[in-house]
Amino acid sequence: MPALEPVEAWRVVATPAALDAARWKGEGVDVVRIAADEALGVGATGVEVDGDPDAIVEAEGGFSVAILTPDDAIAVRWHIEWAIERARDGLAQGKIAGVPAKLVVGDPTILVVQTAYVDELRSRLGW
Repeated sequence: MPALEPVEAWRVVATPAALDAARWKGEGVDVVRIAADEALGVGATGVEVDGDPDAIVEAEGGFSVAILTPDDAIAVRWHIEWAIERARDGLAQGKIAGVPAKLVVGDPTILVVQTAYVDELRSRLGW
């Protein structure tokens, strides 16, 4: 059973070019591009963003993450009603077992969910 654990992160809302050039601080940072103008740096200890004077940069403590084994990722797919194959830049978003969540598709696949929904998602997935 995967562990959904709270993570420290930084959230940035900025122009796509500024996000592309952002310098994330920390080791093992996973940047999840939530939208063209928004990114979540999971595991980041900070971030520097240049080129967008209106950028919003804030510490984010409201997300939990699970690293999925290939078998876990297959099991999670049974609870998705949308096409993972449509993942853009490795990010797929929608409801998993009826709970809003994100999958960063790759090796490994990473499940990202708001911490407020963790207990509900665990229950619905049987974790």
